[in-house]
Amino acid sequence: MSTEEQTKNEETQEQDQAVSQENNNEETQEEKAVEAKVEPTPEELIQAEKDKYLRLFAEFENYKKRTSKERIELYRTAGQDIMVSLLPILDDFDRGLAEIKKVKDKELLKGMTLINDKLSSVLKQKGLEIVEAKAGDVFDGDLHEAITQIPAPSDDLKGKIIDVIEKGYKLGEKVIRYPKVVIGQA
Repeated sequence: MSTEEQTKNEETQEQDQAVSQENNNEETQEEKAVEAKVEPTPEELIQAEKDKYLRLFAEFENYKKRTSKERIELYRTAGQDIMVSLLPILDDFDRGLAEIKKVKDKELLKGMTLINDKLSSVLKQKGLEIVEAKAGDVFDGDLHEAITQIPAPSDDLKGKIIDVIEKGYKLGEKVIRYPKVVIGQA
C-alpha cells in the first residue's frame, strides 16, 4: 500500500470516527431530552395536581349551582301548573256565590263563603295573588287581556276598562292569567 493510499485510509477513518462521534453526541442529547421530558420535577407534579384539583372543584361548583337552579325552577313550575288548574274552580266559586246571593239563603251563603275564604287563604299562602282590575282603570296591555272593545258610554271611559269578565292571577311576580276585560273604544 502506498503512502498516499494509507493517508487516504487514515483520513477516511478519521472522518468516519468524527461522524460516528457526532451521531453519538446527537443520540446522547436526544436521550437526555427524552429523559428530561419523561421525568417532571416534583414542583411540576405538584402544580399539575393543584391545577387538576382546581378544575375539578370549579366543575363541581358549577354542577351544584346548575342543579340548584333546576330544582327551584321545577318547584316553581310544578306549583304553577297546580295553581293554573285550580283557577277555574275559583271562578266557579265566585259564580256560585253570586247566584246564592240572589237567592238570599243566608246559611248557604255563609257556608260557601267559609269554604271560598279557606281555599283562597291557602292559595294566598302558596303565593297566589289577584291581579287588580276594575271598571274605570286605564287599560294596560302588559297587565290586562282585552276581550273586546265597545263604544265608550262616556268620554271619560275611552281607552279605559268598562267591565272585568274574568279575574287575573299572579304567582309570585309572574302573571299566570291576565284579567280579561272589555275596554271602551276611543
